[in-house]
Amino acid sequence: MMERRRIGTAAMSLALGSLAGRAARAQEAWPSRTVTMIVPYAPGGSNDVVARLLAPGLQAAFGRSFVVENRAGAGGAVGMAQVARARPDGHMLLVSSASNHVFNHLVVPDQGYDPREALSAVAMMVDVPNALAVHPSLGVTDVQGFLAKLRATPGGLSFASTGVGSSNHLAGELLRLRAGVELNHVPYRGGGPALSDLIAGTVPVAFLNLPTVLPAAEAGQVRLLGIGGKARLSSRPDILTIREQGVADYEVQSWTGLFAPRSTPRPVIDRLAEEVKALLDHPTMRERLKEMGSENIWAGPDATDAFVRAEFDRWGPIVKQAGVTSN
Repeated sequence: MMERRRIGTAAMSLALGSLAGRAARAQEAWPSRTVTMIVPYAPGGSNDVVARLLAPGLQAAFGRSFVVENRAGAGGAVGMAQVARARPDGHMLLVSSASNHVFNHLVVPDQGYDPREALSAVAMMVDVPNALAVHPSLGVTDVQGFLAKLRATPGGLSFASTGVGSSNHLAGELLRLRAGVELNHVPYRGGGPALSDLIAGTVPVAFLNLPTVLPAAEAGQVRLLGIGGKARLSSRPDILTIREQGVADYEVQSWTGLFAPRSTPRPVIDRLAEEVKALLDHPTMRERLKEMGSENIWAGPDATDAFVRAEFDRWGPIVKQAGVTSN
């Protein structure tokens, strides 16, 4: 399996490199040195994987090194702050997600900056669906069966997530609010530990990103009940949404986007957005995202900025209603 992945990665790098027929652009003023792509989480997560898939193609297109640097800590706030306060010259970028960009700032609002003002959107890139999974011993096969189980269990059940204020945490809280059930949050330090405890039966329920839980579900170690998107994935139409299984107004989108420090020159942002679109549209990239259980949802700078602001507006009242705090 590892050998197959190495071969696949090498083939993809070659394929993405074939998009580099823009040699004249490499001679322009930007980029004049290595471009650093900050991922505000540890290696191995969805953001990190997307960043490392894009980096070779961006390097080929611009003729300069694009390196991925992981700066984890404080729910993604450490890496975000580094980019927010960086020189706005296009040589430091942020590969950001709903968890660190929106939810963490709603739960911990006083972080010294507002992402909506400190960062400029470059592009929306990938939808990484949230997934509801349970241990097989729970004896449920769909969302309505799960809700019935919750209502029949005094005090409800515990659910694992990747931490307080993560999209996974808010996915559980939203289900609690929309379905009127009891769910008790158990935060973990990452998807790996949470999944391990779900497989072991230490925790009976988990909300995790689909790429994290999908291999275990396909192996029969956990049972995947549904995803949090408004619609099914075109790449995995067999996986039902929680919404279509009877939970009205339920939607949690765990996206990955690209951002730069505010006041980064617009021509730089537009060129980056154009290259990212080309890379995400490449058949090899589309296939890799499909394997991950993710999808290309590219949008340009203005649309991404508007989407992020709408996310803050939508989730602010939900976080308040759910009583989610960092304490």
